[in-house]
Amino acid sequence: MQNTLSQPKPGENYLIWSIKIVSGVLIIAILVIHLLVNHLLAPNGLLSHAEVVAYYRNYPIVPIMEGFFLVFVVVHSLIGLRSIILDLHPKPAFLKVLDFLFVCIGVFATVYGIWLLFAILKFGL
Repeated sequence: MQNTLSQPKPGENYLIWSIKIVSGVLIIAILVIHLLVNHLLAPNGLLSHAEVVAYYRNYPIVPIMEGFFLVFVVVHSLIGLRSIILDLHPKPAFLKVLDFLFVCIGVFATVYGIWLLFAILKFGL
C-alpha cells in the first residue's frame, strides 16, 4: 500500500514544505474572516472606498489581518510555483537562481502591499 500523506518533493526541505502547508491553512482561515467581515456583515454587502478607509482606521486589527493575508498569499504562491518547477527537475544552479529571484519578488510584493495598506490608511488626511 502506498503512503498517501503529503511529503516534501525532492529539492524541497521540510521547512519549505511546512511553510507551504501552514500558509495554505492560514489563507483559508483569513479568507473566511475577510469575506465575513468585509462582504457578508458589511452594510449593503460591499464597502465603498471611503467606507474601507474609515473601517481600516476604526478597527486597526483589520489592516493588520489584511497585511498577514498578503504575506501568506505571497509566500504560499511563490513556494507553490517553486514546487511546480521542481516537477521539471531543474539543475541545482538554476534552482539557486530561481530561489533568489522568488525571494526578491516576494519581498517586493510584500513591501509594496504593506505600503499600499498604509497609503489607504493615510488617504484623505
